[in-house]
Amino acid sequence: MRRWLAFGLSLALVLGGALLAHGVQTAGGVSVREARAPADQGVTITGLLYTPPNATAATPAPAVLLSHGYINTREMQSPFAIELSRRGYVVLAMDMTGHGGSGGNVGALGFGGPAALAYLKGLPFVDPTRVSMAGHSMGGNPILAAAKGDPEGYRSLVLVGSTMGLLGAPAPERPRNLGVVFGQYDEFAGLMWGVAEGGEVGTSKKLMALFGETAPVEPGRVYGDIAAGTARWLSVPPITHPWEHFSGSGVGLTVDWIQRTLPAPRPLDPADQVWGWKEAGTALSFLGFFWLIITAFDLLLETRAFARLNQPAEPVAERRDGRWWLDFGITAALPALTYFPLMKVGQVFFPMPAFPQWVQNQLLVWALGTALITLLIGLLLRRKAVFTTRWALSLGVAVLVMAIAYASLALVEAVFKVDYRVWVLGLKPLTPERAVTALPYLVLWTLFFLVAIRALAANISVKGEGLISQVVWAKAAMSLGFLGLVVWQYATLFATGRLATPTEPLNVIIAIQFIPLLAIVGVIGAWTYRRTNSFAPGAFICALLVTWYVTSGTANHRAPGFEPQIPGAARAR
Repeated sequence: MRRWLAFGLSLALVLGGALLAHGVQTAGGVSVREARAPADQGVTITGLLYTPPNATAATPAPAVLLSHGYINTREMQSPFAIELSRRGYVVLAMDMTGHGGSGGNVGALGFGGPAALAYLKGLPFVDPTRVSMAGHSMGGNPILAAAKGDPEGYRSLVLVGSTMGLLGAPAPERPRNLGVVFGQYDEFAGLMWGVAEGGEVGTSKKLMALFGETAPVEPGRVYGDIAAGTARWLSVPPITHPWEHFSGSGVGLTVDWIQRTLPAPRPLDPADQVWGWKEAGTALSFLGFFWLIITAFDLLLETRAFARLNQPAEPVAERRDGRWWLDFGITAALPALTYFPLMKVGQVFFPMPAFPQWVQNQLLVWALGTALITLLIGLLLRRKAVFTTRWALSLGVAVLVMAIAYASLALVEAVFKVDYRVWVLGLKPLTPERAVTALPYLVLWTLFFLVAIRALAANISVKGEGLISQVVWAKAAMSLGFLGLVVWQYATLFATGRLATPTEPLNVIIAIQFIPLLAIVGVIGAWTYRRTNSFAPGAFICALLVTWYVTSGTANHRAPGFEPQIPGAARAR
């Protein structure tokens, strides 16, 4: 009964969080539904369409097109979408080409922006003469491509942590009523505006030329004339690149410029924001999802089919002696130490037909390289562990556990139109195309986790310790290295205005996700080992989870009928 109660509570967290998130994004009568915009070459651009009750065919409303950045999806723009729709704007949060549910490659068809704008303006409840656009990071490219293709078809633009013509992308020479929101601590200052620090963006020659000025641009000052469409405005809030779309200042400043240039049907103070409650809801669902994995595993072990997996763990270590602390240090530090060097090596593995996701290719070079080093260290240290491994049963229980977990997200997405998400961490259902893409990657992630979870079980577990202690130490062993790496990077950034490794901004931001992900891997590995005396069930569960997570959330650089995009395009988030 206790296990069924725990399982029920995990489902309650999933559904309760999703209900809260849904309630926030639909408050005031806003509807949220799937949108599919046809583009050239048979490509479809997907998105979420937020429609407030004031938008009808009889009373068309102003509209805003939003785009996320590199290796993100439409849900990342929900703070902007929620705040704009509750002010009476129709909002289309699009997936760029090669991202989310959209087809094509990264960068194909103007990143999908022209097709998304045409779709939005063609809706019967949208006033096509009153449209604005905003994009974060690489998400500036689709809205600029749309502006270039329809130069008189919009009122204003906001580039949030973005720039003009990023990596050679198409852009209008003189965009209408342009707002620029760029964080004082933005990690991409050099790439975006050619300055060393985000706080120096006002002195950027590129920005000064865009504003038509010979002196540094003053944040907060409106240059030009909004009525004539020539206005320019810069804001430099004290935030980082990933906080620009997940903070009160980043969201509020963007909403403010849109309201100034395209009056809202229901104007509200930009500081009046509720999107944080939606994020709290999806975070609660995410927590319930991970608990669901654990509780479903426990329940399945009680069934006749998997009862043979039930066996108490037999740790090797008697106590936390010097040898144990050496193993703990290696487990924690090695993934972080190999991260930047092996990610750089991974850049040469440009998308191939079977492996079309460039960032995932880099991550696998890092993972497999780290696994090889782990094996070599294991041969030197020679800590021998005894496992009871039943491969077929281990694989079977892992598949069923993750099927239950996947069904929970499919239900939440279908009923509530939300996913599992908190800040840079997000999990979406796989499209059929991405499910096929995931299969070759699953094989490689499985190899990594068989090594990683075996090493964790052999080296970190201690005889006689309780469940909580075992789980906490495993979580710490897997995540502390990345926590130290990220703290080092951002302590340096806040102290000096630059990252400790200023040429690695994208990989630093990706590393943030590995703190919670590796902590979760540690919990799953320790829990499943304790219940089965085997590393295999945990390894298979983690491989399925991480393959799903990465494949659904990162970008496709190669698709049938499209030429693969240049690797440099992946350097902007």
